[in-house]
Parts: sequence; structure tokens; C-alpha cells
Amino acid sequence: MFNIEFLHVIREYEYKEIIKRFSPGLRILEIGGGTGYQAKRLTGDGFIVDSIDIPDSNYAGKLEFPVQAYDGRNIPFPEGSFDVVFSSNVLEHVQDLTYLQADIKRVLKPGGYCVHLMPTGAWRLWTNVTHFTELLQRLFGLAPRLLPKAFSMHALTDALSVLRLMAGIAKHYAVVPRHGEKGNALSEIATFSAPHWKRHFANQLFSIDEVTPVGLFYTGYMVLGPKISLSSRHTLAKWLGSACVIYVVRPK
Repeated sequence: MFNIEFLHVIREYEYKEIIKRFSPGLRILEIGGGTGYQAKRLTGDGFIVDSIDIPDSNYAGKLEFPVQAYDGRNIPFPEGSFDVVFSSNVLEHVQDLTYLQADIKRVLKPGGYCVHLMPTGAWRLWTNVTHFTELLQRLFGLAPRLLPKAFSMHALTDALSVLRLMAGIAKHYAVVPRHGEKGNALSEIATFSAPHWKRHFANQLFSIDEVTPVGLFYTGYMVLGPKISLSSRHTLAKWLGSACVIYVVRPK
């Protein structure tokens, strides 16, 4: 089940990996800033940060940093404004990625580069699996209520109500939802892979400096959450794949 505290642990670990790619004093643009948590952390660590996101973001109204609203296409800064453009789990949600990549090049200073944290095909695969694991968890949690504690009309009515609830849950989980803007939960196994993103960046005329797995295994459903330690998740990533990869790219 989703666990916000565990998500913060994961994001903090990933943040510490990301800032290794930044030098002190850089001016950074964060695309898809959400609540502004990472922008706030970057500012606290001495970077000059602007953060932007679409106005109907899921995090609107929950800001920890002044995230500037924009139209999702045109970055609202003049050309040559930033040393680094940074995003975390964002590019897969962009409809017109070619347009955005061109605008990223526009706002980068000469010699500037991008750091993108991206989910992997392994994350997508295991999220598909745990989608149904969570379904079973929810159904098994309700199953004991199917057995009436007494033979009465009230108990029978309650059991039927639970059965209808279970049917509704099963219907809700029948189709695994896609995560990004294109394809489906199966095709994303391929489109989230490193070879796919390497081709994308090359086609958009970016040179690839680095492709590094973060080295943590987790899924979109956080099955077992904090019950699995970070050290165990490191070990699992070696066998099941890292959930995210850091891409460092720069315009050619």
C-alpha cells in the first residue's frame, strides 16, 4: 500500500545521489517541481533554483517552495538562463517532448547540461506485478467479513455488502493503468528502458555523459514499504533492477 513516509525516504536517498552531479553555486531550473520539496532542498544546499510546474499539478496548493506555474510547453525564462536543467520522474509525463527538449536547450547556458531522474522498465514491470499483489492484499483483508458471525438477516446483508465491495475493487484493478502519457502498462516496460531513452536523447541531439542506475528496488505500489530496508533494496536492485536511472545529457 502507498506510504508517504516511505516515499520521503526513497526521495531523500535519490536526492543525495542527484546533487553529486551539481557543483556549488550553479543556477538550476527544476521542471515539474511538484510541492517544491527538492527545490527547497537544493536551495538549502546553496544552489540558485527556479522551479516550474503546470498549474493543475496534483501538488498544487501543497507548496513548500514558490513553484512557478507555466503552460507545460514554453519555459518562462530567457535563453541562456541556467547552468543545469533538472527533472525527477517528469519526462515520461510530457506530451510533446520534442518541443520541451528544444526549449530546454534554449534556456541552458553554453556548456550547460541536464540531469534527469527517470523510472526504468524494471520499475514498470514490477509495478505491474504489484498492482495485482495490492489487489489480493485488499481482497484478503476483506475476506474474513464474508463469514457471518451469526445467522441473521443483518449478518447476511453485511456479507453481501462486503461481496459487492470486493467486486468493485476487483473491477477497479482489472486494468493496470499506464504511468506516462503514451502507450500502456505493458508498452512502458520498453519505453521506460535505458535503450529507449538513449535513442530519444540522441535523436534530440543531446550527448549522453552518464546513465547510472540509482540502485534501489521499489515499485509504484510500495509493497512492504519500510519493512524492506534500504540495504535490502540495494541487493534486490542487483537481481530485479533499479527503479530509477540518472541520465546526464548536454546539447551537442
